[in-house]
Amino acid sequence: MSRRAYDILKSVDTVAGYTTYIDLIRPLIEKKNIISTSMTKEIDRVEAAIETALKGKSCAIVSSGDPGVYAMAGLVFEICRNKNISIVPPSGSKRLEDAPSLCIEVVPGIPALCSGASLLGAPLTHDFAVISLSDLLTPWDLIEQRIEAAASADFVIVLYNPKSKKRNWQLENAQEIILKHRKKDTPVGIVTSAMRDDQNVQIITLEHLHTAAINMQTTVFIGNSASAVFLDFMVTPRGYAKKYKLLSSR
Repeated sequence: MSRRAYDILKSVDTVAGYTTYIDLIRPLIEKKNIISTSMTKEIDRVEAAIETALKGKSCAIVSSGDPGVYAMAGLVFEICRNKNISIVPPSGSKRLEDAPSLCIEVVPGIPALCSGASLLGAPLTHDFAVISLSDLLTPWDLIEQRIEAAASADFVIVLYNPKSKKRNWQLENAQEIILKHRKKDTPVGIVTSAMRDDQNVQIITLEHLHTAAINMQTTVFIGNSASAVFLDFMVTPRGYAKKYKLLSSR
């Protein structure tokens, strides 16, 4: 986490979050009021946090990685808008007239695509697309369209929420789509539980993606046509070598 996130957690009265994430930071939030809910209870959790804040208590809603990347920041703003709650950043901004008001700060974190990429080497040095394979909130046909578009445009593709016990077919479907546009030996980085105690990092080829041990704590990095493996690292060139070669020939 960022230093700002650490400082916020130490200073607030209340901390709200998914039970798994609360467990990860319990040593930092001893003696604080805790709002903890299970998966799929995101709305209840955020509404409880907002009510706490409206009563004059400072409250931090925690997410895994960065709160604005597949996480809770957007839901906070949506609920405040629906409830006609005026929100302002710490620096001050416009307020809704005749509405309760909250000061909200979105504290940046380190998303899995950044922590995972650092463990693999440099897979995201060029353009990339990030796609979640969870169809709980997004229709699968739309997800397929996005995978097809990213694969055909030769983006490095980062897959979030690749596989769960109930959603065990989406990753192979994505693999089939991408194989229409990528070579079978395209490098694929697989990072599970980045920067946590049970961290696991491996690099395989696209044709073997369906055989890898993958769960909801895994982030998948699928290389583009230029991505390569160097020693134990996955690297996507930015284009410097080609540019310098062109310059030196003049």
